[in-house]
Amino acid sequence: MKKLTLLCLGILSISLMQAQDISDALRYSQNTIEGTARYRALSGAFGALGGDLSAMSSNPAGGAVFIQSNASFSLSINNETDDTNYFNGFGSISTRKTDLSQGGAVFVFRNNSVSPWRKFSIGVTYDRTNNFNNTWFAVGTNTNDDGQFSNSITSYFYDYADGLRLDEISALPDETLGEAYQAIGEIYGFANQQGFLGFESFLLEPEDINNDANSVYFGNVAPGNFTHDYTYAATGYNGKASFNLATQYKENLYLGLNLNTHFINYNRSTVLLEDNNNAGSVVNFVDFENTLSTTGNGFSFQLGGILKLGDSWRLGAVYDSPIWYNINDETTQYIATDGDNGFIEVNPQVVNIYPTYRLQTPSQITGSVAYVFGQQGLISFDYAVKDYSKTKFKPESDSFFNDQNNAMANIFDVSQTYRLGGEYKLEQWSLRAGYRFEESPYKNGFTIGDLTGYSFGVGYNFGNTRLDLTYDTWERTDNPSLYNVGLLDTATVIRSNSNIILSLSLNI
Repeated sequence: MKKLTLLCLGILSISLMQAQDISDALRYSQNTIEGTARYRALSGAFGALGGDLSAMSSNPAGGAVFIQSNASFSLSINNETDDTNYFNGFGSISTRKTDLSQGGAVFVFRNNSVSPWRKFSIGVTYDRTNNFNNTWFAVGTNTNDDGQFSNSITSYFYDYADGLRLDEISALPDETLGEAYQAIGEIYGFANQQGFLGFESFLLEPEDINNDANSVYFGNVAPGNFTHDYTYAATGYNGKASFNLATQYKENLYLGLNLNTHFINYNRSTVLLEDNNNAGSVVNFVDFENTLSTTGNGFSFQLGGILKLGDSWRLGAVYDSPIWYNINDETTQYIATDGDNGFIEVNPQVVNIYPTYRLQTPSQITGSVAYVFGQQGLISFDYAVKDYSKTKFKPESDSFFNDQNNAMANIFDVSQTYRLGGEYKLEQWSLRAGYRFEESPYKNGFTIGDLTGYSFGVGYNFGNTRLDLTYDTWERTDNPSLYNVGLLDTATVIRSNSNIILSLSLNI
């Protein structure tokens, strides 16, 4: 069957070209605690307080709590250490990055009439909502030998190629490897491209190489132990720009609305080096490399309220709508092998550009309570619920997306988040601390573990200007698979993240 004659059919087979999976959906559905130093010093427990630009981004009613117009900017230094265990190997790596993590302003307008609507505010803020910088490596000898080379990267290509026709995963006589890889992707999709890489690199051998209709393959590696050196390196961020409207009704009620634009910028590369000395192996070395570049934008809204109960107690409630994203992915791949056939390199130098797809993240509901000790200090608590099983790729009529959505409904779970923060004032000085606990979004609690974080901060009020400094840290244990197909063995990654945040706030 000639691939080029089927190009028109390939253009119609868009669902076959998808390479997205549930880890992508989860990545863009999660948020971390970002924002001003004061907000982060209380571990984000600001839902019933307001009066802070990042708190306003969290609960839109907080804009009307400001007494006068205000602006703030925050600089953060992020340091992450990832300690990895993989079979008999241990790895550790640290990364550091400095950037502007928050900025914005709110303008307060008082109503001098007898109307019960005492004031209203308009604000514009930018907050980084997730930091994707994450690098780890796993080194070890994979001994999970079941006699079927499932502990080799060969199993990845075998699982994709199994059942596919040979002429749908191989190059035509007059094609270069790059031309064949691109044509196969356009006509048949991602799975066939993986089969192509496995066949052309000699990791896979067809049962009948002279039969275009052949669909049975075996691996050119023998069962046994495989040494792996795997590197995962990701950079990027999620950002949110918010337009805020808030108002104060009488003395005790604050209401607000945020209209949010979201941004995704994510880049990831993975490299696997595999060696084996197993008797009977035709291939003894594999270098398999992948890159992913993702950009996207989305929209969401937030509705919030803060209620004062007397002079001390505050209650807050927020509804965060789903984020409706449009996302674009681009990928590249490379593979090289060495063994009895010599050094074989398959370097298509082709960028796969996938159709724009849509993602709907789950909504979130947050309830808050705070107690204010006059001018001396406060203590605040937030409780949030997010059901990650409601995450959806769209359109749901697409069979591939429907399968992914069903998988997420079965794998993901309701995650609860608890945040506790306190502040104590000594004249112009403020001392702050916070604690947070976030449950795993997975039902098994294993793939991504629970998150525990602490924070400490100090601030000094100069009058119209305030300077705040915070240190916060969190830790969680993940157990990611090296690949989602074939080579499913997991590494244990202990992620320790620490941040130093400096914020300047000024009345305007």
